[in-house]
Amino acid sequence: MNRPIHEECGIFGIWLPGREAVSTALTGLIALQHRGQESAGISWSQQGELLEKRGMGLVEDVFGSFDYRAVPAHAAIGHVRYSTMGKSSLVNAQPLTFSSRMGPLALAHNGNLVNAPAIRTQLEQQGSIFQTSSDLEVVAHLLARATTTDLDRALVSALGQVRGAYALLILTPQRLLAVRDPNGIRPLVLGKFRGGWVAASETCALDTVGAEFVREVEPGEMVSMSNRGLESVPLFPPRQHAFCIFEFIYFARPDSVFMGRNVHMVRRELGRALAREAPAEADIVTGVPDSSLSAAAGYAEAAGLPYETGLIRNRYLGRTFIRPCQQQRDLGVALKLNPIRGVVAGKRVVLVDDSLIRGTTSLRIVQLLKEAGAREVHLRIASPPIAFSCGLGIDTKDDLVAARMGPGEIREYVGADSLEFLSPEGMVAATGFNAKQLCLGCFLGNHPIRRVER
Repeated sequence: MNRPIHEECGIFGIWLPGREAVSTALTGLIALQHRGQESAGISWSQQGELLEKRGMGLVEDVFGSFDYRAVPAHAAIGHVRYSTMGKSSLVNAQPLTFSSRMGPLALAHNGNLVNAPAIRTQLEQQGSIFQTSSDLEVVAHLLARATTTDLDRALVSALGQVRGAYALLILTPQRLLAVRDPNGIRPLVLGKFRGGWVAASETCALDTVGAEFVREVEPGEMVSMSNRGLESVPLFPPRQHAFCIFEFIYFARPDSVFMGRNVHMVRRELGRALAREAPAEADIVTGVPDSSLSAAAGYAEAAGLPYETGLIRNRYLGRTFIRPCQQQRDLGVALKLNPIRGVVAGKRVVLVDDSLIRGTTSLRIVQLLKEAGAREVHLRIASPPIAFSCGLGIDTKDDLVAARMGPGEIREYVGADSLEFLSPEGMVAATGFNAKQLCLGCFLGNHPIRRVER
């Protein structure tokens, strides 16, 4: 993938009869580290109070010296962040914890609210003071301004005013709430754990902590976890389901499951479909580590070509897309990937990647393979051209190459001997769903929620 696409965030929440909520939340966040590497934070409930710890960097950086064993908490929420709205700084790290007439609240969010800037401006004109540039603080202000002290009603009032994609965790001393937007754009799953409950962005986090998957939070649903157990509250009527297809293409860990489909198996089928649509006269197939490896294996299988490890990834570097500027992203590519000369030298190579955003990473990888002696490099992309920015939790507004170049021009730009993309029809069919169940806005421009240009 061309990494300037910016991931949304990862959230994890737990309500546990016992004292190990914080340590379990930390484990869950580590499992979700791929979803955001700018900052990490946890808020927990302890003796009627909400306490927090946040910091910049990876979970291990923030909590490496934190004595979680000394925290007797029964409930906690955590967050790993990449900024899709708001600057990359400690003040924007989540969860956000604040006091209200409903008592102390902590919020953690994955997604983007397209009308947050307009609401923020309106609230500031009415005297509200904002401490962060995060759209989540808009929700906090709307909650605080609600005319009721009933949290459920306040949520209906606050979330009824926002538009966008969100998976939201709210912690109080009495409850943990998990809310998903009415279109179900962002993922949110539920699990059972040691007599309690967990909610997370992906099932891989449930697996890591040892929780049993129960189901996904339904679009428009709020799930309440407390000493009374699990309760479901339909906050809003569900709208047309529009699950972000990029969870399958790139964002999620391969071992996660959404809507009953394993991510690895979907990516493998994307590769098979790509091989059927865009065959190449070649000797070997290789993929860009790590998110493209499943698709590359599927391509090789369907094409009847040997699959080889042509690129080695330095696993001590994070995912390049999380780097906040292009100079850092370019350096990350140079440090992160290295071709295996003995594998690619003298070979016609099919290079499979999951997507193409700016083209700068593809250009560099094609160069690396040719410098290592590859005779030809045929670039195959396991998704269609991305020609439209997102605005619903993924930052793709930077210089989309497919918005200004055709496939032939892109091929010349990246230096490949040939370039082919998977068709939208082939991509949707590979997921096993129909187009009406998925958000395809970045490919086709038909976003389920009208974007607000900033």
